Formats: sequence, structure tokens, C-alpha cells
Amino acid sequence: MRFLPYVFVFFSLSLLAQEKNLKQYSIDASYFYGSILPHHTNILHLIKGHPEGGIISFNRKTFGSQKWEAWYNYPDYGLSFQYQDNKNPELGNLYGLYGHFNFYFLNRRLQLRVGQGIAYNTNPYDRETNYRNQAYGMHYMPSTYFMLNYHKPNIWKGLGVQAGMNFVHHSNANLHAPNTSTNTIAFNIGLNYELVTKDSVAYIPHEKEKFTEPLRYNAVFRTGVNESDVINSGQYPFYVASLYVDKRINQKSALQFGADVFWMEYLREFIRYEAIAYFELHHDPNADYRRVGVFAGHELFINKLAIDTQMGYYVYDPSNKFGKVYQRLGAKYYITKNISAGVSLKTHISRAEAIEFGVGLRL
Repeated sequence: MRFLPYVFVFFSLSLLAQEKNLKQYSIDASYFYGSILPHHTNILHLIKGHPEGGIISFNRKTFGSQKWEAWYNYPDYGLSFQYQDNKNPELGNLYGLYGHFNFYFLNRRLQLRVGQGIAYNTNPYDRETNYRNQAYGMHYMPSTYFMLNYHKPNIWKGLGVQAGMNFVHHSNANLHAPNTSTNTIAFNIGLNYELVTKDSVAYIPHEKEKFTEPLRYNAVFRTGVNESDVINSGQYPFYVASLYVDKRINQKSALQFGADVFWMEYLREFIRYEAIAYFELHHDPNADYRRVGVFAGHELFINKLAIDTQMGYYVYDPSNKFGKVYQRLGAKYYITKNISAGVSLKTHISRAEAIEFGVGLRL
């Protein structure tokens, strides 16, 4: 499971292989320098300097050959590679591969990039050789980054400049303990270059269309493996069944309301462990590990890709390990009009619980 790339990477590769018309590409490279945010006491001893690194990206431009491109003001999509020197050998360095979108604002001078992918850490936690690294419990992990830049292309013979800020999150997502994670915020500066092509292209406008759609009914099954915060407690499978209804309010958005049922096997074992290890707190070793939640959410449609953002509340949770509120952020790819496959991150504010790989049916 830990080697599976996110849907964003797959989607970017598939898009790069499509749309034989209106081809234009660009590349960019940026240097960044910043700080690791001290979001948890478990990583304070690992913050010894200011991380720095670089991001190299390959972008495919859009011009409105499909309607969704005009809806989002003609974004770019592509692949990016990132290197980060954490300035601490115990924390290790990071190499990441991402699929990304570039969205444009303010006459296309402000660029917002959203990237999701997989990162490799050179020196994760090891009980004997690197017990101090409480941030990363394994080599491969999910990673997300955001970049907000002033973007000025084609100043001279296709060469342009960009500068701004980026935020990078690296986390095991509870695939393996320890899982304290790191958040890096940095300033960046770089160059961009538009590759010369034979195509003469211009933006194709699309008038807004009146859109209506009836209520749609959804069923999703999610699964994966995860581990409790207790190091070496072992990975266990989990299963999540979800039913919800959604209402498309325009071409880009749908509102959701539904329910989740969780069977998290690691939680069954953690309840037993907690009752023994902290007997003075009188935890019930036979408490039910299953949970039921209700949620409201939003689905953002970007061609065949969709982004789910959900906020949930446990109506049944005897273990009460994380509190009552949970969140889910996910990406899915519609294989057909009604069938999707995707991946999501389930969290409790800043505490990740699981990466969920799922299949869905939308009727």
C-alpha cells in the first residue's frame, strides 16, 4: 500500500497523454528557503536549521478545448519534482514526485499551485539507528504542497520569472508509527520557460450554461492499513462503508450529506492495550471499536477528477479516542460516468488516522 501513488499523479499522467490539439508546454525551476513549523513537541529537537531545496516542474497549458478548462480560467496541469534538505541528518532529506494543477488569478499574474504525491525520506525512524526521528516512520509517505507565486512569463524569448511562498506537508498518515509529520513554510524564487511549439493557440471562451441535475445517490467502500501511535504495535486492515446523497448546484460543485460506518482493526487492539498499560484510568477493554458518523461535504469536479471535502460527527463512538469531529479530504477519478476510484485522508483536525483507498458508485 505504501508504494501506491495518489490519484493526482495518475490523473496528471493521463491528461498529459490526451488532447492532441492545442499543445503548449512550459517548465519552471524554483529555489526555496524556509522553516519547519513547531506544530508538535515531539519534533522540536529535530528542528536545527532552515530547510532549503528546489522544485522542478513540467506543465501542460490549457486553452479551452474542453469546457472545464474555461470554467477554471485555463489552468495548467503537470508533474513536479521536489528536493528538501531538512538541515538535520536525523530527520533526513526528502525527494518528492507530485501531480499538480496551476490555477490563475488577477490577469494570470497570481498563480496558485496545488500538488499531491509521494515523498521519499532518506533516514526514517529506526529503533536502533535513528530513534530520535519521531516525524517519519517509513521511507515512502504521502505529501502535499501549495505554492502561491507572482508569475510573469515570457519576458525575454520565452523566459520568465516567479516568486512567492510555498507550504509542504510530509506525513505517514498513520500507515506506520511514529507519525508526527512536518510542515514547512518557505519563500521561493525561480524562472519559467515556455517551450516553443508549432501550434498557434488562443483562449477559447465558453459561455456559462444553465445547469441542473437531480439528487444522486452514492455508495463508497474504502479500505487500507494503518497503525496506532504506539510504535511497533503493528499494522491492521480497516474498512469503511459510506452512503450519501449529493446535489449538483453548478458545473463545478455538488453538496453532500451522508453517513460512514468504520471498522478499524487497529483500534480494537489499541483499546485492549490502553486498558492494560493505563489500568489506573479504568478504560474498558471490551469497548466497541466500531464507529458511526454522519457528514456534510462538498465535491469539486475538474473534468474526470473530483475533490471531496467532508466534515463528520461521530454519533456512535464508544472508544472516544479522537473526539467527536472528523474530516476527510480526497481525490477520485471517474472511470465511467458512475464509477470512480480514489484515495482520501481521514483526519481529526491535525491528527491523521488513515489513508483510504476506495471505489464508488454514483447513481
